[in-house]
Amino acid sequence: MMKEVRNMYQVRTDLALEAREKFEEDNVEIKGVRLDEEQVAPDIHISSVVIETENGAKAMGKPKGNYVTLEAKNMTEEDEGYHREISIQLSKILKRLLPQNKDFTTLVVGLGNRAVTPDSLGPRVVDNLCITRHIIKEFGKYVIGDSCHKSVSSIVPGVMAQTGIESMEIVRGITKETAPDVIIAVDALAARSTKRLNRTIQITDTGINPGSGVGNHRHALNNESIGIPVIAIGIPTVVDAATIVIDTMNNLLDAMSQAEQLQRIGSSYKQLDMMEKYELVRELLTPQLNTLFVTPKDVDEAVKRLSFTVSEGINIALQKEEEQIHL
Repeated sequence: MMKEVRNMYQVRTDLALEAREKFEEDNVEIKGVRLDEEQVAPDIHISSVVIETENGAKAMGKPKGNYVTLEAKNMTEEDEGYHREISIQLSKILKRLLPQNKDFTTLVVGLGNRAVTPDSLGPRVVDNLCITRHIIKEFGKYVIGDSCHKSVSSIVPGVMAQTGIESMEIVRGITKETAPDVIIAVDALAARSTKRLNRTIQITDTGINPGSGVGNHRHALNNESIGIPVIAIGIPTVVDAATIVIDTMNNLLDAMSQAEQLQRIGSSYKQLDMMEKYELVRELLTPQLNTLFVTPKDVDEAVKRLSFTVSEGINIALQKEEEQIHL
């Protein structure tokens, strides 16, 4: 029964919040999954999905753990400070998930393909980080002053088509050599809803499966595969074309239901559950379109701005405690 429930909701999304919402929309109760919400600022909303049981994990199709979603409608708008208020909220979430000892070391992994703009978030974030491991190792941790960051290193492993090597294999090898205490992996995600494109940040302590949102399943980066905690940060930059068609059809049929002669058509379609609608649309789309993913036309500028927002959040989270008193 649980397998059947899971199969009903295999609409492509990397966001745990969206997976949870689909069950709510269809009045399906999921035990072992808790949702907490908080409005931390007029334009910033934080939702925490906690998967507490194995049954909840099977239903959601995601590992047990914490999934925190930060939503801000103005995240893609131009801002001189690259929305530092969002970076500060991101840093606070990270602080709760990072090790609590003061001198932990961090490896930041920028997942994705730098040559493909919607998939270049991870590499761009790494470009903007404050990297300190080599300085601290060479000259000592006090050489860059009292406000220095913790020991931070980074890697952009590329994608398998470029290297012929799984990202997990590269990261595991680097982890073995450099022995960080925690990994922060940054990647672009796929969303179910167009309203969340470039406006949502998901932070989770369960690691990440690179490419899973677009059907390219690679080996997971998590505690089990790497041997140390992996915190994943992601922003949805693409949405499956089929879900856009479904949303459009729902809006169209809502309008059609207002016309008496067309009510029967709208009523028949609405009787289908979410998975049946999804499969119907995928069958109607041509083979060239049913694997299409869509991204906003201004994705170049959006990813550039978002990379600064995320990197600043990481930089703030990895500062010394006394520096964060002023946030």
